[in-house]
Amino acid sequence: MNNPVLPGFHADPAILRVGDVYYIANSTFEWYPGVELHRSKDMVNWELLPSPLSETRLLDMKGNGASCGIWAPCLSYADGLFYLVFTNVRSWCDGPWKDAPNYLTTAPAIEGPWSSPIFLNASGFDASLFHDEDGRKWLVNMEWDFRQPSEPSKFTGILLQEYSAKKKRLIGKSRRIYPGTAIQLTEGPHLYKKNGYYYLLTAEGGTQYNHAVTLARSKSITGPYETYPSNPLLTSYGSPDLYLQKAGHASICETPDGRTYMAYLCGRPLPNTQYCPLGRETAIIELEWKDGWLYTKYNEEGRKAAPESYGRTIPNYPAPSFDPPARVKGEPAPYSKPRVYTFDRGCIDLDFKTLRTKAEPQTYSLTARPGFLRLKGGESPVSTFNQTLLARRQMDFNFDAETYMEFESESFHEFAGLVYRYDESNQYLLTVSHDDAKGRVLFVQSLVAGEYSRTDYTTLPPGKGIYLGISVRGGNAAFYYSLDREHRITVRPMLDVRVLSDEFFHEGFTGAFVGMFCVDTSYYKAAADFQYFEYTPL
Repeated sequence: MNNPVLPGFHADPAILRVGDVYYIANSTFEWYPGVELHRSKDMVNWELLPSPLSETRLLDMKGNGASCGIWAPCLSYADGLFYLVFTNVRSWCDGPWKDAPNYLTTAPAIEGPWSSPIFLNASGFDASLFHDEDGRKWLVNMEWDFRQPSEPSKFTGILLQEYSAKKKRLIGKSRRIYPGTAIQLTEGPHLYKKNGYYYLLTAEGGTQYNHAVTLARSKSITGPYETYPSNPLLTSYGSPDLYLQKAGHASICETPDGRTYMAYLCGRPLPNTQYCPLGRETAIIELEWKDGWLYTKYNEEGRKAAPESYGRTIPNYPAPSFDPPARVKGEPAPYSKPRVYTFDRGCIDLDFKTLRTKAEPQTYSLTARPGFLRLKGGESPVSTFNQTLLARRQMDFNFDAETYMEFESESFHEFAGLVYRYDESNQYLLTVSHDDAKGRVLFVQSLVAGEYSRTDYTTLPPGKGIYLGISVRGGNAAFYYSLDREHRITVRPMLDVRVLSDEFFHEGFTGAFVGMFCVDTSYYKAAADFQYFEYTPL
């Protein structure tokens, strides 16, 4: 099977096995509901589950900036409960500080119900919980020291503090157990125990092309920790020809028969570029134990992500061999399946996300007009509070997306249509609205590096539905529309897909989404009706 196993924006994987079932939890940042969950019985075929943070009681991200929100969740299991630790980052690039409160919620089953979150600390992000053999529980997180002069020096290492399940709070003193290595930017800690050693797995080097997985061990949970002799355990750094780049931020689990696998973050740049519009994705690799340390099983050096087959395929679990590479580099195959989403089932498909807040039925209605999704106009496309937008991840370099919309606007304040976006500063909107002179009009609005532009108006006939679509081909994309679904009319200009990536404009952590939106900056009353949404990988 091909890596990545979870294509498209699936960052910071935390893998867990309970019985014969594997789970992966991923970051969702400003997208709601919080934490993406998948489960599998073979680590190859993954089923999307309802997100655990799906109620305002559990998560409210109103006002969170782009790439804030849910960072690096950790899923664990003990005492008959699932434990979910997560960070709801409120600010991260607005000065020397980071507001990164960490919380804990538990549930008797992966489907919930999840308990009201318990605040843990806010000294740093990427918190995770370790359940020791003696029943004690320990929280680890990176520490952020805003006093330091440079960003690398602000990452001062990994903190450890005991958690009391009885008191439902951290107890004792926090202590720094590991300063990190010369790679710097030490974060993403996970603790494990095997054969009398505590193993600390961390991410280092930042989450871009210097990313790496660092391993350390100690006989005592409080340290001192000895760094892996051939560190890093895994990285793509220094190997620009690898199909999978940015390898880092990992977690491990064991199979029932004792084999060890690691889920890790990776990215696939557009050919001959550094831009990854699909975002940071999840891949899996098998490890093996030698002399008390872990090594990547299919790499003679035992560490770096060198062979292409290593980077592009995983074992056909549970067989201990690789499938042959499925495609040549530069010609990625589609990872997802064609989907036609209809709105006559009484619920919105799990693939769809909203921004920062729950999809409340008064704004995202499936009953106001049976067979349609009615979106009630929200705030502008740059709001961090109440946008009305429903979108799904881009999971393929080449795809078409299309929707059918019925919408009549009475003012330029009211507009709706199809959106292809990264964040508030970088997005394209195929827009239907009203002009006092021309009546019903169609045009493209663009925000690129925060700079706004729009195309000239195309006049549309009144009172008719319209098909809105986009064709994405690698680094280029183009909107189109149709009045009869047979005759497509391409809308200029050509769109630069590189704009919708972490690497463009300013550092971010998400990926490209495509979906439907409705805006009313006057009364928040205008409504657009959508009959279906179609996503077709090519």
